[in-house]
Amino acid sequence: MDYSFGTDEYIQYVLEKYSKMLIKLAFTYVKNIADAEDITQDVFVSLIKRGISFENEEHEKAWLIRVTINNCKNQLRSSWNKLKVPLEEDISYMPKEDSDVLAMVLDLPSKYRTVIHLHYYENYSIKEIAVILRKKPATIGTWLARGRNLLKSKLVGGFEYE
Repeated sequence: MDYSFGTDEYIQYVLEKYSKMLIKLAFTYVKNIADAEDITQDVFVSLIKRGISFENEEHEKAWLIRVTINNCKNQLRSSWNKLKVPLEEDISYMPKEDSDVLAMVLDLPSKYRTVIHLHYYENYSIKEIAVILRKKPATIGTWLARGRNLLKSKLVGGFEYE
C-alpha cells in the first residue's frame, strides 16, 4: 500500500478493499443489511477521523474488524435497537443451499457466528482470530468446534464444509 493516510486515494483503497468484508461481518451480528452498512460506514468514518497509522495491512485489517465487532455490539445493546421491529431479511438472491446455510449461521450464538465467519468466510486461522478477538487460541478452537457441531446438527442431508 503506497497511499498516504487521509488522501482520496487511501480512502478509496480502504473502501474497495474492506467494505464488503466488513458489511458481511456486521451482518452476521445485526442480521440487517441496512444496519450492517451503517455500522461499516461508521467504522470508516472513525478510521478517517482518528488518523491511525498501521504497521502493515494485517494490522489495519485487524483494527477494522475489531472496531466493526465493537460497533455491532454497541448497536445491539442500544435502547434504540430494542425498539425496532425486525423485518425478514431477503436472501432470495442466493442459491437455496447457500441461503439455508447462511440462515443457520445467523442463528448461532454470536461468539460461534463470529469465529465461523472469520474462519470460513475471511480465511483467518485460529491464532489470527484469537488476536483479533483478544481471546486464547484454545478458546477460539473450542468456539469453532462448537459452532461447527451446532451447524452439523441443524444441517439436513449431511453435507459438511471441511
